[in-house]
Amino acid sequence: MKKVLLMTGFICMVLSSMACAGLQPTAQVDNNAGTQPLPPYNGPKARIAVADFDVKAAKAGGEIGDGLKEMLVTALLNSSRFRVVERQVLDHLMQEQELAASGAAAQDGGVKRGQIKTADLMITAAVTEFEPQASGGAGGIGGGGTVGGSILGAIIGGSMNKAHMALDIRIIDTSTSEVLSATRIQGQATDVAGGILAGVLGSTPLGVGLGGYANTPMEKAIRVCIIEAVNYIAQTVPANYFKY
Repeated sequence: MKKVLLMTGFICMVLSSMACAGLQPTAQVDNNAGTQPLPPYNGPKARIAVADFDVKAAKAGGEIGDGLKEMLVTALLNSSRFRVVERQVLDHLMQEQELAASGAAAQDGGVKRGQIKTADLMITAAVTEFEPQASGGAGGIGGGGTVGGSILGAIIGGSMNKAHMALDIRIIDTSTSEVLSATRIQGQATDVAGGILAGVLGSTPLGVGLGGYANTPMEKAIRVCIIEAVNYIAQTVPANYFKY
């Protein structure tokens, strides 16, 4: 009985401390506390293209790669440092130009040959790890094996969920096919199931196939990777490519 009373008092003391400090159970980004979008920029831009993502992770399908590519393209554009050349719809653009040149279409459309821009750089990415629920366990102090752990864990919000993903990024010169730089980017986030989820990093909409991860640790891990990828590309591309 004394043990239960002592544990109850300890739990009350912990919760009281949390309230006084204004602390609430939230999701947190692990090992990426300094992840921040790039500062505003108004200088010359580099012209790049983003290749389709190569999905190698066992728990991710092709739609995951498509969604991540969409997010990276949007984030690169929003950084104001890049002109992104779209290659996914190149066939459709070529068809429009051929139609305009054939004489079968009205000549006031403004579509001309020889106007498609080429990219100086190609960004390739491989999804090597994708773990929406990398680990889990009882939340709170003491885990689920003690009376105090069970009570405090239930109050704080249940089990701890962790998500993790990794991207292998390469920056390639399209004229020479030389790999200018390559790196591995990882994003990891934890959350208390049923707790209060902290505001996610960045504002880029989740790409196609990723909507199911909204407001989960996996969304945070995804956004960490995208922000870190843009930061890496912007800071690694040599200055002579920023000329447009």
